[in-house]
Amino acid sequence: MATLYVGLGSNQGARLRLMMCALNLIEERIGRVVGRSAFYETKPWGFVSEHPFLNAVAKIETTMKPLEVLAVTQQIERELGRIRKSIDGQYADRTMDIDLLFYDDMCLNLPELVLPHPQMHLRDFVLRPMADLAPDFYHPLLKQTMAELLRDLNLHSGEATIINS
Repeated sequence: MATLYVGLGSNQGARLRLMMCALNLIEERIGRVVGRSAFYETKPWGFVSEHPFLNAVAKIETTMKPLEVLAVTQQIERELGRIRKSIDGQYADRTMDIDLLFYDDMCLNLPELVLPHPQMHLRDFVLRPMADLAPDFYHPLLKQTMAELLRDLNLHSGEATIINS
C-alpha cells in the first residue's frame, strides 16, 4: 500500500461541490482518502483571472502505480468538465485540476509525470494545505518538512483564506 498526496483546485462552476465530487471519485477509483486539508481560497497563479481558486490536498492510500493514478485523475478532471491541460506553463481557468504531489518518497522523472511535483515548493496554494494536512511530511529531494518549506516561502499574509475545514 502506497501513500499518495494529491493537490486539488477549481476556479470555475460550483467549486466546493466539484472538489467534493473529485474526492468521492478518487475514493471510488484510486484508494481510500485518509485525510484532507481545509479548503483554501486563493488567487490564480501563473495567469490573470477574476475567478479565485478553491484548493485542498488529500492523502490517499492506494495499491495503484503512479502512472495508473495519473490516468485516473486525468479522467476525473475530464468528467468534471476540464477541457484541456495546461501546456508549457500556459494556465487558464478550470473546473478541476488534480496534481500528484507525492507517491511515498518516490522520485520519478518521466515526460508525463514528475514526482515529487517539481514546483510545489513555490506555490502557496499547494504548500499551505499540504502543511495543514502533513506538516512533518519530509520532501525527499529538498530535505525539508512541509512546515519548513511553507515558512521558507516567506509568504505575504492573507494570500490564502480557509473556506471550510
